[in-house]
Amino acid sequence: MIVEWRAKAREDRNNIFDYIAEDNPRAALELDDEIEQKTDALPEHPELYRIGRRRGTREMVLAANYVLVYRILKRTGIIEVVRIVGARQNYGRRARR
Repeated sequence: MIVEWRAKAREDRNNIFDYIAEDNPRAALELDDEIEQKTDALPEHPELYRIGRRRGTREMVLAANYVLVYRILKRTGIIEVVRIVGARQNYGRRARR
């Protein structure tokens, strides 16, 4: 499987980086490195993280303040990063199991 980023997810990542870098450039770089490492590892265990709040998604917690939302598209062999949201942000209902 390969990881692909939707445009909105890339925008989220850039906005988060810029926001954190205003006060702490080092912390921004560390979070960006964590995002890169975790998303690079997704193809090995794509179902490792919790079921998402929106149907068909999964959620990976990043540094306790952010959640990376992704979908596993098995037919195409793609893991699609949909968004990165604040952990407290209400972006959708929890999916029914």
